Amino acid sequence: MGIKDEMQGKAQQAKQKAQQAKQKAQQAKEQAQQRGQQAQDKLRQQQQQRRQQGRQQSLDDIQDTDQ
Repeated sequence: MGIKDEMQGKAQQAKQKAQQAKQKAQQAKEQAQQRGQQAQDKLRQQQQQRRQQGRQQSLDDIQDTDQ
């Protein structure tokens, strides 16, 4: 009886460890996705700023030629 209980206990522990590992992996995945999302957002912002600066430059050039 004791051995059977012990085996069940070990199986239960292994199951819990596997569950914890799964949760950790899920968290790591979510964090990676968030970081990726942040990086994309940052890149998008930089591109937008460059575009706006480019437009401003074009406007300045046009104004320069008008004068």
